[in-house]
Order: sequence, then structure tokens, then C-alpha cells
Amino acid sequence: MLTATGFAPGRINLIGEHTDYNDGLVMPIALRLGVTVAATSRDDTSVRLTTDAAVSPRDVAYVLGAEERDGTWVDRARGVTAMLAREGAAIRGFDAEITSDLPVGAGLGSSAAFAIALLRSLSKLFDLALDDPASARLAHAAETEFAGARAGMLDQLASVYGRAKDALLIDMRDHATQVIPLPSTIELAVIDSGTRHEHATGGYNRRRAECEDACLHLGIASLRDIDGSPLDELLERLPAPLDRRVRHVVTENGRVRRAVDAVRARDDVELGQLLNASHRSLRDDYEVSTPELDELTGLAIGAGALGARMVGGGFGGSIIALTRRGRGHDLAAEALARYRDRGRLVAVVP
Repeated sequence: MLTATGFAPGRINLIGEHTDYNDGLVMPIALRLGVTVAATSRDDTSVRLTTDAAVSPRDVAYVLGAEERDGTWVDRARGVTAMLAREGAAIRGFDAEITSDLPVGAGLGSSAAFAIALLRSLSKLFDLALDDPASARLAHAAETEFAGARAGMLDQLASVYGRAKDALLIDMRDHATQVIPLPSTIELAVIDSGTRHEHATGGYNRRRAECEDACLHLGIASLRDIDGSPLDELLERLPAPLDRRVRHVVTENGRVRRAVDAVRARDDVELGQLLNASHRSLRDDYEVSTPELDELTGLAIGAGALGARMVGGGFGGSIIALTRRGRGHDLAAEALARYRDRGRLVAVVP
């Protein structure tokens, strides 16, 4: 029997939310937290998985070639092996022990981190020679085509290319990347609200469908095609709520561009204002925030954050709060002391 281990980090997205599947701009930062998969080969076609994560079931088995969705986290593993088979990769059965210090469902890319870590371990175990672009593509296919979450490719690209101390500007139209070093004057406190909403995947898929409907109304292939066009005139051609969805995506791309300028200029106040504006847009125009996330962002700002916003797909999960260097832990503790639910500090970045 052979063994191999793969690791992949989670991510936070500084700004650029729900723009990735619209060919837009995103600005993720890799976390030091992530998922590790230790795999051991078998002589049959059985797959056995065990995990220490707060999920159910924690022990599961399935057979290669007979992958069927059941709506659990295991669909990401089934999707990975099904996509590998589709591409003709020669793998056998395996046992995998999955360990994670990344909260599940917190909007920090845990599903993508798991899929990338699994692919990295299987690539070593069965000599598949998967490079980073192939791993990101296969992990994304497992998420969208098999598991049925119509997400963009932000999480997978951030997991394979992200850096823990730098932001990564990704143009999702062509996947071009630029490293944007973070100023030494700031920290980002990542705070998990402790809430998860069962309709998260369905709501995410509806938002993507609404963006596609808006493109049909406007006769364009992607909302990115709106760049440079008079926004108000275009919005008048759209029924509600498509007008609000488009306004968020277009203005969020603009906020990403301004955030790059603010980071490079070390304008921490401007960056904080952009985070606040992003949250308002996600709350009011894209309607993916929740009362808990709104409360937590308000508490973080009340505790002295320069800016704060929900992060991830929404409908529960985490917020990020921009603070002066050295203030992240104390600010998070003050906000959480006043928060009514069971939230917790996840990380301070960098």
C-alpha cells in the first residue's frame, strides 16, 4: 500500500463577491487554515473516507464508478473521482483521512479546499501529475457539474494560487492574476457568525440564474460586457430584481478596482469604506446577507473597525473586519461579546 498527503488552504475574499461567475474581478487572500487529506491506496475500487470536521456522516464509503449524489459533503469527493474517471485518470480505491481547521459553511472556501487537497493527494498517490490549473478545473467541475452548486471558480483558483500575506487580483474573464501586497498597517479579522442557512445553495444558484436572465434581457454574453456602459440606462431596461442584481455586480467590479488603488496607496480609510459599500450592496441589491451578518458587521464597526462586510456566498457564514495592525483580536472579542449568537474569531490576517 502507498500513502500520500495533500493540503489546500481556505480563503477570504477581500472584495469582489458574486462577481466571479460573471467574468468579473475578485481579490482573495489565502488563509493559513485549510484541509489535509492523507490517502492510502487499496487493491479494489472502494473509497473509504473519515473526517474530524463537524459534518455528517463522518465515516462513509462508496465505490468508484458508482458515484451518486446524496446532498452531503461527500458529493465533493464523489465529484472528484467521477471527474477524474471522465478524464481517463487511472486510479484505484483508497482510504482517506481528512483533517481540517477550516470551519465548514463559514464562507471561507472549505469545499474547494477539500477538493483541491484530495486531488493533490490522489495525484501523488497514483502518479497523475496534475498541475495547479488542472486541479482547479477538476475541483470546479466536481462542485458545479456533480455537486450541483453553480459557483464560479474563485475558491478553486484562490486555493491553488493564493498567498497568506498578499491579496491576489484575479480577472475571472481570462484568469489573469496579479499579486497585491497588503500594507503592514492593517489586519483583517475573520469572524464566523455561527449561522448556516439551509437554502444557501439554492439561493446562490438563483442569483446566478438571475444574472443569466439579465444578460438575455440586455443581449450580452456576460455582465462584464457592461463595463464602460451607462449603467442607469441599462438598469432601466431590466425588471426587478434583475436591475438590483446587475447594479451589485457592476459596482462591485468598480469597488475591486478602487480597492487595488487603495491598497497600493496604503489608504486604509478608503479601503474600509469600500468594504462597507460592498456589504450594503450585498445586503440591499444582491440580497444575500442575513440579520446575523448585518448585526455582526455593525458591531465590528462599532468596535472600531475601519470597515466590515459579509464574505463568501452569503445566507450565513462569516464577516471580515478591517482593523489597524495589532487590533484584530481585541476588536473581534469586543464585537463577539455583544453578538447574540454563537460566533467566534476564526483568524486574523495576515
